[in-house]
Amino acid sequence: MKIRVSYGTAVVLGLKKGKMLAKPTTAYLMAYYEGRCLNNCAFCVQARESKSNLEKLSRITWPAFDLKEVLERLKTSRFARICLQTVDYPDLKEDVMKILRAFYSLGFPISLSITPVDKKSLKEFQRWGVDYIGVGIDAASERVYNQVKDSMYSWEEMWKFVDEVINVFGEGKAFVHFIFGLGESEEEFLQAVQRAYDSKAKVSIFAFTPVKGTRLENKTPPDPKRYRLMQIGVYLIENKIARVEEFKFDNGKLVDFGLSREELLKVLDESVFMTHGCPGCNRPYYNEKPSKEPYNFPVRPEKRQFEKILGELFQE
Repeated sequence: MKIRVSYGTAVVLGLKKGKMLAKPTTAYLMAYYEGRCLNNCAFCVQARESKSNLEKLSRITWPAFDLKEVLERLKTSRFARICLQTVDYPDLKEDVMKILRAFYSLGFPISLSITPVDKKSLKEFQRWGVDYIGVGIDAASERVYNQVKDSMYSWEEMWKFVDEVINVFGEGKAFVHFIFGLGESEEEFLQAVQRAYDSKAKVSIFAFTPVKGTRLENKTPPDPKRYRLMQIGVYLIENKIARVEEFKFDNGKLVDFGLSREELLKVLDESVFMTHGCPGCNRPYYNEKPSKEPYNFPVRPEKRQFEKILGELFQE
């Protein structure tokens, strides 16, 4: 049986050679399938009609290795957890169970990103080491979802799955994934974030990344400054400092958090701009080239850099 391994994880495991500015702290793996996903998301390289390289997910390469070899390398690794990504294909659930059983003896906590499955399957996943479920709603409004997510699952079905995950795993154990820059307004984006936290889930945000061969290959990625404001919005909502109803928008664009600059500077810290995901996740350079400032910092930015970002944001 084969499994895909993100390039950075493969380097840490000694399966590939390469230099990294930031090493992954989670082992990022993906269920192996020779064909394309049954879904047809406009931004995804694995989509049914995508012409991209099947070894990719976002801008990251995921070469395939023998599952037994990866298992042996993981035994002596120091990763904080395993994150198992999936695409939809006919025998997906069976393959996921084989992978979970193979890794169970290693004792790693496991995060699993998967499309809706039944409650029985969720309980089986939990029994075999899964403690977090990633739910890729991706588009932050039903309007945009219907435009870019040619999926077997509707917008509301995805939200029902979030509720089901919370019901089985507990509060905070579902991580809803949203991609900023797919065509939603900033108001829609933060409203979706608020809905997720009101559902007792958590949120992990990504910046839209255009990849050659996808339907959205010519779409422009979001302005990093606007993305930073979304990160602040997530931080304020998650920590119950403010709700989206208190934010101010002008034609869907965020103009005010409802807090003074002094109040914001008091409550924010460097973690606001870091990768926000399951414990031990830093997801280095998933959205951007290492030569550029990351949308999501894989390590805590220096205080000087943090203050510089805030200074640039609040000058506008």
